[in-house]
Amino acid sequence: MLLATTVNAQELKLPLVFSDHMVLQQAVKAPIWGWAAPGSDVTITFAGQTLNAKADASGKWQTAFAPLKASAESAELKVSSGDQTLTLSDVLVGEVWLCSGQSNMEWTVSRSNNPDQEIANAKHPLIRHIKPARNPQMMPQEAFKDAKWTVCSPETVANYTAVGYFFARHLQAELNVPIGLLNCSWGGTRIEPWTPRIGFKIVTETNDIYEDVLVKDPTSQQYKAVADAYLNAVNSWLDASKAEVTAQKTISTPPSYPKQIQPYTSHQSPTMLYNGMVNPLVPFAIKGSIWYQGESNHGEGMRYVDKTKALVEGWRQVWGIKDLPYYYVQIAPYQYGSEDPKRLADFWVAQAEIEKQIPNTGMVVVSDIGNLKDIHPKNKQDVGKRLANFALVKDYGKTGIVYHGPVFKSFKQDGDKLVVTFDHVGSGLAARDDQPINEFQIGSAEKTWTDAKATIVGTDSIELTAEGLTAPCIVRFAYHKLATPNLMNKEGLPAQTFMAGEMPKWDNLSKNVEESTKFQLMYDMDLTKLDQNVNYDVNNTTGYTGKFSRIAYYLELGNTLEDLKWVYVSMDAFTDDAGKIGIPKFGTKAEFQMPVKNLNIYSNVEGLKTGNGVEGNIEFWPNNYGGGNAKNVPGASSSKYDFGDQISQPQNGYGCMQVHNTKLKQTIFALNKWTNGNNADMGIGNSSGAHPDWTFSNAGKNYTVKRLRVLVLPAD
Repeated sequence: MLLATTVNAQELKLPLVFSDHMVLQQAVKAPIWGWAAPGSDVTITFAGQTLNAKADASGKWQTAFAPLKASAESAELKVSSGDQTLTLSDVLVGEVWLCSGQSNMEWTVSRSNNPDQEIANAKHPLIRHIKPARNPQMMPQEAFKDAKWTVCSPETVANYTAVGYFFARHLQAELNVPIGLLNCSWGGTRIEPWTPRIGFKIVTETNDIYEDVLVKDPTSQQYKAVADAYLNAVNSWLDASKAEVTAQKTISTPPSYPKQIQPYTSHQSPTMLYNGMVNPLVPFAIKGSIWYQGESNHGEGMRYVDKTKALVEGWRQVWGIKDLPYYYVQIAPYQYGSEDPKRLADFWVAQAEIEKQIPNTGMVVVSDIGNLKDIHPKNKQDVGKRLANFALVKDYGKTGIVYHGPVFKSFKQDGDKLVVTFDHVGSGLAARDDQPINEFQIGSAEKTWTDAKATIVGTDSIELTAEGLTAPCIVRFAYHKLATPNLMNKEGLPAQTFMAGEMPKWDNLSKNVEESTKFQLMYDMDLTKLDQNVNYDVNNTTGYTGKFSRIAYYLELGNTLEDLKWVYVSMDAFTDDAGKIGIPKFGTKAEFQMPVKNLNIYSNVEGLKTGNGVEGNIEFWPNNYGGGNAKNVPGASSSKYDFGDQISQPQNGYGCMQVHNTKLKQTIFALNKWTNGNNADMGIGNSSGAHPDWTFSNAGKNYTVKRLRVLVLPAD
């Protein structure tokens, strides 16, 4: 891989991570490297060891100390080559941890709880801290732009990572060895820029990101192939343009520079911060890593698990530490504007999945110490301590420490009750505030999510009941972005968000619409699970080669199974591709704005006209759209969003799925902006709001039961 930074190879030089006041990792081989005149000999002395290295043709040299013993005694480290000598002073040996993430990791001691007292008491000279300057780069760098180690004191600690500092303070007190913190953090950043390219390659599910990064590398064959094709096209254009000039004709537009090989310019792009801020540390010996990030990726659900695998496996690969510890913080409850309350809970579940799928990782829960009005909770003391307890138990063999909060284990139905059992209960389950246990909901085939009465039974179980439920079969806990659950273990660590069980499928379709019994199900989706990925519960289109003559849609909306409003509409087939009849998300290539014939409409929604043989039209696309009547649909408005709208860019935009009764100017059903999850636009009949087709309504938030089925009538 091309290393973009060059160093004056004639000058004896060390990376900035090797400097005064540094901490070297104990008990493992500790690499040291730098630059000198090509071919020159380099001698390094420290802690009774003398190492020899030779600079290669580029001037780079590297060697490693044999495992060092922890030492709080200030010592000198000397590097010499020819007549040049570098002397590093006040070098210690202990435990070194990488601290990375976005703003909650970057958050400083001066902005945390009790800053004046914490700063005044920060007399911990065995804690050291270094923070590289912000430096996004397309290619891996060998050196920092700027960084230096500092000794923890009231004069320096104010700008330390607060989570890292409180983590180190607790470790240092328990281990009685020096602690070094490598603070690579940047507020607002996503996970992708902190990930090395190799990580995206290792994890199959992120290979798409790997390919996107690889093709931008000028040393790769992929870059060369695209660049060559572009240059050939330019040369052909030049030849044609010369001929056009000779013939006194207008020159055609030149080929566009391929977007896929254009360098990244944003610090949020994949690998950019790894390249500029983390790679210069590699292979500096470290014990492990702590991570506080996710706010900028919180809409991604389980996709975040794949990206975390890429991050962790990438770090483990570049450092050569197969089981590098990785302890992380589940992001705190927060409003996130009008966002679907379930979206953050889905992300919490994804974060909890990380420690189950990736060995030697662990998650700290902070739902008890958050601030619903501030995305940056000020209590970083407990966050750091909880992370440190993970390390003390899992990496340093300490006993007698409860380091993990309660985790869902199993549940069973007992008549009208559910009994939920937990792992990691410590000395037993408890309520943090001595109030009734909150934030549990259960459901059944007779009633959807209902607040449950929760009673602690024994040391590790909760008994749940709810009025009106005789056979509960599903349970969820703290499943709302503003959830502040009070369930914990007696050691004070809060329980994780979870959801378990399967809601029985209800089926009123054949009872409501006899015609449907002749149709074959293609798609079935519980719309409470709706997100940008549109993952169907049932997808029978894969490999489907049958022909069909009609297509039908059945939408149900409500808050209990007893009050469901529904609509069924079938029509002559408008495509022969079953892959294009579902929700027209980006990538399906579904784009239809056209009349449809012979609509059969059935519904229990008051005011929606039912009947057979109706003429209508559909608007299906993933794009943005405007209110202009682009297709000149008779009777459609040129300003309101209705049955005659105008498709616009970008293609991966707002999204529209609508069926209309054209003659009556009536929306039969609409599902728009599915990327908004439970806040998607959806409705049956005309909306009573500003736009008849439910655009901008966010009406999905009004329903807790919502289901869409798509069916086809096989051709004879």
